[in-house]
Amino acid sequence: MDEIDKMILNKLIVDARASWTTLAKELGVNESTIRYRVRKLEDSGVIVGYKAKINYVKAGLTSSLTGIDVEPEHLWRVINELRQKDEVVQLYLTTGDHVIIAEIIAENKELLEKIHNYISSLPGVKRVCPSIVTDIYK
Repeated sequence: MDEIDKMILNKLIVDARASWTTLAKELGVNESTIRYRVRKLEDSGVIVGYKAKINYVKAGLTSSLTGIDVEPEHLWRVINELRQKDEVVQLYLTTGDHVIIAEIIAENKELLEKIHNYISSLPGVKRVCPSIVTDIYK
């Protein structure tokens, strides 16, 4: 990945709906170059999809950033379980305070609590530490 690829990614992070023409003009390259490079980034798994950025609070949904501590021998099984849950919209393996960080979106607090309880019940899960999102600024 070179500087042009990185610039394309930065532009798409800000506006995933940007047209190839707009990206080409902003980066000073041909539109065909943008199409080729984006396709290459998609094929290699760098770009894994496009989605709307939603302010879940304004949409009336409940969300949490949830730290999950797992016994090492159960880590990948827990990750695979969480990947199957539609409410888990982002899932990170980290070196911070928690081994796993999950962004979870639910229709209401009761459903969010049920999801946290489900995670707590998974074999190997030692601790679940939810931080409920109260507002989103960026």
